[in-house]
Order: sequence, then C-alpha cells, then structure tokens
Amino acid sequence: MGMTTLAGIRPRALALALALACGAPAAAAGGPCRALDFEGRGHVVCEVAAGDDLRLFLTARDGAPLGTFDRLRGMVADQGLTLLFAMNAGMYHPDRRPVGLYLEAGREVAPLVRAAGPGNFGMRPNGVFCIREDGFSVTETLEFDASPPACRDASQSGPMLVIGGALHPRFLADATSRHIRNGVGVSADGQRAFFAISDAPVTFHEFARLFRDRLGTPDALYLDGRISRLYAPDLGRDDFGFPMGPMVGLVARPD
Repeated sequence: MGMTTLAGIRPRALALALALACGAPAAAAGGPCRALDFEGRGHVVCEVAAGDDLRLFLTARDGAPLGTFDRLRGMVADQGLTLLFAMNAGMYHPDRRPVGLYLEAGREVAPLVRAAGPGNFGMRPNGVFCIREDGFSVTETLEFDASPPACRDASQSGPMLVIGGALHPRFLADATSRHIRNGVGVSADGQRAFFAISDAPVTFHEFARLFRDRLGTPDALYLDGRISRLYAPDLGRDDFGFPMGPMVGLVARPD
C-alpha cells in the first residue's frame, strides 16, 4: 500500500549488513529486541509489556508527517525521552496518511475501513492493533467494529496473520511470493506485544507460523512488507529508506 513498492529491500539489507560488520550483538542485553531463529530463518523480535510506554506516531508538532526514525528520535528527545525501538506500523497512502483506522493519544486521525478491498490491506480478515492502558489486543476488523475496546492508540492493517490460533485461511504453505515482512502479535492475556521483522524475504505462511508456533500469540496482524524497517539501537539497527507513514515506538525516560 502507498509507498510500499518504493523503499525496496536493498537499503534495509545494506543497513543490516553494515550493522553486522560492525559487530552488532546477536541479542540486546536488557533491551526490548532480540535476534530469533525460526525454521532456519532469522528475525528480530521486540517484546513490550503492559505498562511500558508504547506509542503510535505519525506527525511532528508542526503537523508534517514524521516519516523517518531520525525525526521520531529527535521529537521524543525534545520531550526528554529515549526511543528504545521503533518500527513501521501500518499501511498508508502516497501522502503517508493511514489507509485504515488510526488513533493516536485518543484522537482519531483516520476512520475504520470495514469493506474488503484490493491489496494486502483488503485481504479480509484484516484487523486492528490496539494499545490500551491495561494491555494490548489484535482484533479482527468487524469484531472490533461491533465492540470497540478502549484504545489509546490503534492502527488498522491487514491481513490478519493469526486469528484465534489459526493461520489466515488464504495463506498457502507452498506460496512463492516472498518479501521482508513485519507484524505484531499479542499474548493470550493481552499483557505482552511482540513486534517481529524478518531478516530475509518470507512468505505469509512462514511469517504467520513464527507468531503462532514460536511466539505463541493467538492473534497477530501483518503491518507491511518491502518497506518494513526497524530501529533497534541495542542491536545496531537503524534501517533507512523512503519516508514512512505510521510508526510504533517504545519510549522511556533516561535513568
């Protein structure tokens, strides 16, 4: 969706190669992100607990889209905060407006999209990632619409990767379409959220299995592919590319 065809894999892969060449650790000591191997494929997973300061970000104080990790890092630094990790957090139009529902700090920026449509976003069932005061949820769109949870922040994307412990019905085990992909899954008790990004191109079926079979999340949501990027300073990651739309980030006050 939107700018997903423009960022490309090569800049992100180059950033990863440079980080590895500089001796980036395989796992962060005490940080939220870690390297994880699943079925012989590398990923990075960033884990957040209920009560951590996880937020969605779209625009700077001047109203312009943030677009990059560098601008996001600068904005939170101006607030006396440190950005612990960040990731793209949903699909967007060419002007970087969110494609589906987007809530930030309780304010609705874009409405819920209920209808099926083209592309990955419209491959129903799609869903909504929600940050609540007491935890997290990933909810299928029509279920979310019927009984909206009290979200402080929320981002609609699609397709769902895992729905009630089952893989999306349209995912094929022998599919050949592969991309760098990222997504989010939530634990059964809603107390932990897992953000994952693949190191190399994977199919939807392979990526969804990571959430179901390794991370144990009964519900998980695809965030995007090809533009998928990660900022994880404890791992030496600061992926670059064309400007993004919504981003999710974990912030904290320096010790």
